[in-house]
Amino acid sequence: MVENKTNISKNDIVLTGDRPTGCLHLGHYIGSLQNRVILQNEINDKNRCFVFIADVQGLSDNFDTPEKIKKNVVEVCKDYISVGLDPSKSTIFIQSLIPELFELTVYYMNLITVSRLERCPTVKAELQTKSFSTSIPSGFLNYPVSQAADITAFKATAIPVGEDQNPVLEICNELVNRFNNTYKTDVLKECKPILSNVPRLVGIDGLAKASKSLGNAIMLSDSSEIIKQKVFSMYTDPNHINISDPGRVEGNVVFTYLDAFHDNKEEIEDLKAKYRKGGLGDVYLKNLLYKTLDGKLTPIRERRLSLKEDDIYSVLLDGSKIAREVAKKTLSEVREAIGIIY
Repeated sequence: MVENKTNISKNDIVLTGDRPTGCLHLGHYIGSLQNRVILQNEINDKNRCFVFIADVQGLSDNFDTPEKIKKNVVEVCKDYISVGLDPSKSTIFIQSLIPELFELTVYYMNLITVSRLERCPTVKAELQTKSFSTSIPSGFLNYPVSQAADITAFKATAIPVGEDQNPVLEICNELVNRFNNTYKTDVLKECKPILSNVPRLVGIDGLAKASKSLGNAIMLSDSSEIIKQKVFSMYTDPNHINISDPGRVEGNVVFTYLDAFHDNKEEIEDLKAKYRKGGLGDVYLKNLLYKTLDGKLTPIRERRLSLKEDDIYSVLLDGSKIAREVAKKTLSEVREAIGIIY
């Protein structure tokens, strides 16, 4: 597994989260979840480490299937705890239980233009995968503003994200500076991304990044049998027909996953050399990858199966109470800075 370096300072506050549109997958794990666990253990203070489930943002393109979002709130929290997020070290909460976030979003909407949101590369990329055509819901277009509210309500300064979210953090910092300059205050704080060494994991089809919506991801909750099926469906080199044929490593999804998840890097480099030369079959590589991934995911899956739904709700409700108190304090400072204290 790639070793991540968090580059965290003693004063940093961490915040990160996910939209509950489905269970989490290896892309989430390598791109952000690993760093979250490392960060929470380094900080060891739940008042400086916040992890939330963005159910309201999830509704922005699932407004007609709210039951899907509600169901997956629990599933995502199970994924969190099964990979090592600890409610005694991280405040885990539900976005919709913190109404102050939405008040803050409205204030920020006055400080940014529609054209700025439309230029955001992350928004553009997301829109390409949706079927909105020209009828883009305003809630979806404004999700970078909502994310800025999530971050700044907790004065978070370190945000574990995939590299595709960097443009959203840029918007957040623009809003921070616009707010502070407009209202002559220093209430809000800029943030920085905490990136994984593998910030963008390609899907098993090799065509796009791993995604729940595209169905090209290995889920953290997948059984051994499903993991094996997905690994053996992976794209390799179409010209590598016989074992003796030289093979191409670049763009070979199996090697991409081995680079990301196999612990013995020297072994993988030796296999690459042999594959390029000829004499190494795809079946051998896929078996190695299957065993690697199943070895990583089995303890996660077993812990996940042991979690009870009532306990998950207790974690989320307790965390949401703590999170709301923090957000209330920030909103009080924001209202005072704007001058709408009555």
